[in-house]
Amino acid sequence: MNYPVDSIREDFPILKRMVNNKPLVYFDNGATSQTPIPVIEAMNRVYYEFNSNIHRGVHTLSNLGTEAFEGVRRKVAAFINARHSHEVIFTKGTTESINLVAYSYGEACILEGDEVIISGMEHHSNIVPWHLLQSRKGITLKVIPVLEDGSLDMEAYKQLLSPRTKLVAVTHISNVLGTINPVKEITAEAHKHGVPVLIDGAQAIHHEMVDVQELDCDFYVFSSHKMYGPTGTGVLYGKEKWLDKMPPWQGGGEMIKTVTLETSTFNELPFKFEAGTPDYVGVIGLGAAIDYIEGIGREVIRRYEGDLYAYAFDRLSAVEDIRIYGTAPVRGSLVSFLLGNIHPFDTGMLLDKMGIAVRTGHHCAQPLMDRFAIPGTVRASFALYNTREEVDILVAALAKVRQLFG
Repeated sequence: MNYPVDSIREDFPILKRMVNNKPLVYFDNGATSQTPIPVIEAMNRVYYEFNSNIHRGVHTLSNLGTEAFEGVRRKVAAFINARHSHEVIFTKGTTESINLVAYSYGEACILEGDEVIISGMEHHSNIVPWHLLQSRKGITLKVIPVLEDGSLDMEAYKQLLSPRTKLVAVTHISNVLGTINPVKEITAEAHKHGVPVLIDGAQAIHHEMVDVQELDCDFYVFSSHKMYGPTGTGVLYGKEKWLDKMPPWQGGGEMIKTVTLETSTFNELPFKFEAGTPDYVGVIGLGAAIDYIEGIGREVIRRYEGDLYAYAFDRLSAVEDIRIYGTAPVRGSLVSFLLGNIHPFDTGMLLDKMGIAVRTGHHCAQPLMDRFAIPGTVRASFALYNTREEVDILVAALAKVRQLFG
């Protein structure tokens, strides 16, 4: 296909560096993607040209910063097709977004004995906040089973829904298996019971065409640093009807309307959830990352990455003694595997000696590792700048690893 991968790679200077005297092959995008020059320059411009605390200021620099910051809020809303820009809350990332919902929605809408449904493939950031709510309020946590191929047991899910269910929280794409879950179907089923749905989009936002109105989800969360933006910045999308019901979860500047020594009243959406000085530089970087993605074209990227994933899956499947975890009918963006009886850490360290960056371990998904009775996996995750040639380098390197271990 006619995809300008060579010119795209020029936008990512880090891809030219050497690691252990080998050209870097970066396959750890599921943890953090690399950042292109236009995003870095956009953040530098803040410091060079108008760095000043946003909102409430009446001087020029503050007004410029506020305009840029709120412009990104509108840009994010358009990117995910939110109905209103005030349904976009800026956070530190996916983890904080889920914790915000667990605390705030949990306080307002969940009582002792109520139930929250998650899946058996969730990242710890979509498990631990519900454990904390369980400790605070005595809720029951129910789990959608994971089938052998890495897909969710949808029939079991339907049986889990009950009159006590108050929230379903599931990942869009598994960060271990690459499974693309049927989140629209999951949401529709929950809504039959009047139950809202939170979708963890950390692994999906830059790979899939996310339309929150089309999905009809109630909450959608994601991080900037997995979509070519800076770290420490993320988004919580929430339907207005739920955000209005939810109390602030942090107090301080910006989120208040009035304060006396006796009481406080709170600001309107979205500000009641954005206490203190936000990472406005990071948010502006997120906006530049969205511009970068849109400049290439989301559908163009999706097709290229789909082709690259299919090539990688086929090539890796042919490696001798490999065991791939995650063979669901609909999947993408990453491949998790073990090589013979070699510990994933050993595989990862040897690949690093050959200049290849992969992620090893349990990937913050220990319950899923327990499900498959393994200590962890090696994960190769792909991005818009990766190539078939890099996949070939990985496959050749795995043959060397296997040879070294006899």
